[in-house]
Amino acid sequence: MSATGPRLAGKIAVVTGGSSGIGLAIVEQFAASGAMVHVLDLKPGPAAGATSQRVDVSIADDVQRAMNEILERGPIDILVNCAGIAHIGTIEQTSAADFQRLFDVNVKGTYHSIRSVIGAMAARKAGVIINLASIAASAGLANRFAYSMTKGAIVAMTYSVARDYVSAGVRCVSISPARIHTPFVDGYLAQHYPGREAEMFATLSATQPIGRMGTPREVADLALYLASDEAGFATGTDYPIDGGFLKLHG
Repeated sequence: MSATGPRLAGKIAVVTGGSSGIGLAIVEQFAASGAMVHVLDLKPGPAAGATSQRVDVSIADDVQRAMNEILERGPIDILVNCAGIAHIGTIEQTSAADFQRLFDVNVKGTYHSIRSVIGAMAARKAGVIINLASIAASAGLANRFAYSMTKGAIVAMTYSVARDYVSAGVRCVSISPARIHTPFVDGYLAQHYPGREAEMFATLSATQPIGRMGTPREVADLALYLASDEAGFATGTDYPIDGGFLKLHG
């Protein structure tokens, strides 16, 4: 909390994919910091200090409808694009349907959300957009072909939006986490390594030089800083939060 009150006091934020994992942690952190948070998610769930509605980010009209409803009640100060899905496999193990599904949700979903609010932000000469990318955007991760493709697109999208709207007072940044301990990780281990969950969790944790996975709260803390006025000089940058993976690995 700053000397004048909560860091996001009076701000209106929209978080896509805010019902679980990193997105939920961001919603909780923003709400605790004074923001009114609107969650857009395919499976909306309750979150303290937030409203939620079912939205499929891959459908432009669905996103635009939801954003318009929010904009009718007040300006959107912060947009966090956290909605996304994963896929495991090489290019040969990625069907055309798999590829399209990831592109539709991860890339087009981010595009739809930004496009639906950027005009209003530019008109007010104020706004912050935070896109959730991944270290997969810049590191060659095994068996992550389609996922890496989408996250690389998100980082490039971040740079482009930041450049085009910097003079309009809109900041755009991205966050690139390494492995974060979310329910997705636990579900993946239970499905693919039944009976060996603890062993494989330790193996995945050791991938980060720091020796553990990150937590959703740690990513949310970074998002809170980037969304706040304290980060007013930050735009057009991708922020890794990776336990040393990119620079210390190997």
